[in-house]
Amino acid sequence: MIFATKKIAVNAILAGATGLFCHISAWAAIPIQHWTLASGAQVYLVESPAVAMLDVQIDFDAGSRRDPPAQAGLAGMMAGMLDKGVQARQGAPALDENALGVAWADLGAQFGAGASADRLNFSLRSLTEPDLLDQAVALAARGIAEPSFPEPIWQRERQRMQAALKESYTRPASVIGRAYAQAVYGAHPYGQDVTEATLARISVVDLRAAHAAGVVACRARISMVGAVTRAQADVLAARLLSRLPQVPCSSLPPLPEVAEVEPLTQPEEKRIPFDSAQAHVLIGQPGFKRADPDYFALTVGNHILGGGGFVSRLTQEVREKRGLTYGVSSNFSPGLHAGSFTVGLQTRPDQAAQAVALVHQVVSDFVANGPTEVELQAAKDNLMGGFALRIDSNGKLLGNIASIAWNNLPLDYLDTWTQQVDSVTADDIKAAFARKLQPEKMVTVILGSSL
Repeated sequence: MIFATKKIAVNAILAGATGLFCHISAWAAIPIQHWTLASGAQVYLVESPAVAMLDVQIDFDAGSRRDPPAQAGLAGMMAGMLDKGVQARQGAPALDENALGVAWADLGAQFGAGASADRLNFSLRSLTEPDLLDQAVALAARGIAEPSFPEPIWQRERQRMQAALKESYTRPASVIGRAYAQAVYGAHPYGQDVTEATLARISVVDLRAAHAAGVVACRARISMVGAVTRAQADVLAARLLSRLPQVPCSSLPPLPEVAEVEPLTQPEEKRIPFDSAQAHVLIGQPGFKRADPDYFALTVGNHILGGGGFVSRLTQEVREKRGLTYGVSSNFSPGLHAGSFTVGLQTRPDQAAQAVALVHQVVSDFVANGPTEVELQAAKDNLMGGFALRIDSNGKLLGNIASIAWNNLPLDYLDTWTQQVDSVTADDIKAAFARKLQPEKMVTVILGSSL
């Protein structure tokens, strides 16, 4: 019977990858319901009855930006330990990592945790068959509130991570990425480097303290997509947080402020000798926060500059016309703070100087003059035509809903996305790029041999 349940669950989960598209294609809009639980947690729901599944993401302001500098990596390692066992509490037995894995497999459900720079998140995917969903939510609530952080497992995981770090020093992409982040972000937490030394300073006591401070019911943002009603979702959301202390945020000390990313004051070039067949190049600076009103102008503009693949201006100038690289791209990475604007490419070491100079020229020209009307219309057509692919599964839609929840975006954000893109003008892009980018002050990092 367990085997049959697993097989049904796996088939349903696979169906969920495409089942939503047929359902939402008939909608005039994507109705997002939003309310606040008694605990203070915020809930965002999209009902999607086409597939008997529920996807949940729960976000907390406990990402790596809150790591103490001497313990960089704390949030990520804490998240990595959350599936390594749960404590015995409220009449429920303790489960080690093996028993926990078996329990999730028997339910045919998926549960996990992760940490990014800004947030710690828990995810749950389960069938909505009442008995299975009830057990999955109960087990997820234990994983959220009662991780055991076993000392022997922590020692193993820390050693594994330290070994992975040592191995990463042999990979050019990892080496240049660290150097670039430190150059762009300076002392800001976005640029903190996880090392063997910072991991060595993290103990089980620190993991438990980080969890207790960050995983607080009243500060949760819960995003849900699936075959449940609002009434059902309200009960499920409350149950997922029910084993956490139920205290109002007003009774808690406010979370410490995190400073903003400092703008660059002058250009900097770093050359890193490295035995590599290709020269790796990263060029950029701090960009903008996700809440910035220039978001759509910058998104469309970057698609034209370097985010649009083979039709982007950087690709045309650096690859197609001069053959200096197989691929070059640019991107913004906005967050709660100003994430980086980055141009990346690889080239022959003897061509690195020419490629770097050309990238700087293309970026400077774009900031100064903006796009042509032909480029603008092509970018709009591509972005708007591809919008359906951003929401064609429960998982993708959940990611968008979680972003709306986390960034306090309007509930009709997805309904108006194509209109927002279509309303961007060439002048909007030129003005937005002029406000955000200073090509004469960018960081350039070049890694390779014979530099």
